[in-house]
Amino acid sequence: MQTQLLDSLLETAEGREADAILRSCVHCGFCTATCPTYQLLGDERDGPRGRIYLIKQVLEGSPAGAGTQMHLDRCLTCRSCETTCPSGVRYGRLLDIARPLVDAQVARPWLERLQRRLLRWMLPYPQRFTPLARLGHILRPILPAPLRSQVPRITPDSPWPQKTHARRMLVLEGCVQPALAPSINAATARVLDRMGIHLLTAKASGCCGAVSYHLNAHEEGLQFMRRNIDAWEPYLDQGVEAIVITASGCGLMVKEYAAALAHDPKYAQRAARISAAARDLVEILEQEELDAWRSASGARIAFQSPCTLQHGQRLAGRVEAVLSRLGFHLSPVAEAHLCCGSAGTYSILQPQLSRRLLKNKLESLQAGDPEVIVTANIGCLTHLQTAAKAPVRHWIEVVDQMMAG
Repeated sequence: MQTQLLDSLLETAEGREADAILRSCVHCGFCTATCPTYQLLGDERDGPRGRIYLIKQVLEGSPAGAGTQMHLDRCLTCRSCETTCPSGVRYGRLLDIARPLVDAQVARPWLERLQRRLLRWMLPYPQRFTPLARLGHILRPILPAPLRSQVPRITPDSPWPQKTHARRMLVLEGCVQPALAPSINAATARVLDRMGIHLLTAKASGCCGAVSYHLNAHEEGLQFMRRNIDAWEPYLDQGVEAIVITASGCGLMVKEYAAALAHDPKYAQRAARISAAARDLVEILEQEELDAWRSASGARIAFQSPCTLQHGQRLAGRVEAVLSRLGFHLSPVAEAHLCCGSAGTYSILQPQLSRRLLKNKLESLQAGDPEVIVTANIGCLTHLQTAAKAPVRHWIEVVDQMMAG
């Protein structure tokens, strides 16, 4: 694709990066076939190719309008298009660069601004989010049915193993997950303990930065990243093998610290070290010997592969392979590449589109009549729970339960 970006943009590192991404696109249109929003809406501007053209126009100097902002907002950033693209276009990164530039030109209505600010104020901070989540949990039984289904459920915490091992790994605690499902990291600690791995937490760490960064508050997101780098680096110096992440959305963000901080002279090399040490949980477990825990009577489960796992981290099929090795029976899931509609804060900011995607996803997941639906991301888990007929859990929880007999 030929480009003529504004000179003022080409003088910046991000502008030059955006120009290179645009030039890599051959506008073939393969991406539209796997774009969830294009499939729902049938509008070229609600598919990757159309959005790329809208971004190109803005970066070349055409004024952005409310329509451009709307079409970019509708994008899930699921990156299914990146998996499909034969040219390797880094569409997600292009969107991260373009969205703040569009927002700088197009003022949002005050209610949208308030909503986004509240999300940034609440979700990344466990000390703020946890009391609100618990209050919602208490009031849930007396709420009207439509509202009740939207209140996230809370699963109780469970014990961590007390043994220590020579092999040590660090786990990201996160921000929303400790409030809604602390049992996930506890189950992870118990499973890894059986593998002879001691799981540690760094109390000074916190939100991975994804909430702020993907709501166009880039500097705020970068500050979360820098704080985590400061908290985790000493553990790497002391021989910790990896930073294990049990939420695939957070895992993708941490693996992209290197790209996000590439132009920060103080943190660029340190961010690259953190990204190199980041591992999704499945990347740890698939390397371990699992035969001793294989069961001939494993449950029939349906795996919902989060977009951040299969398209962002490119780990499609890996969790399914581990579950099969352990003896679980996987029911088929049609169109497994499509997003469930959670997509970070998307289910809150774009509720109508999100619910349509959720309905389609649950039809695919429940078609095989699974005993339980499992996933690898806390956002997907809570979103699926709002309407699923079968129980929804993190995959490591069913693994831990099976290993415990």
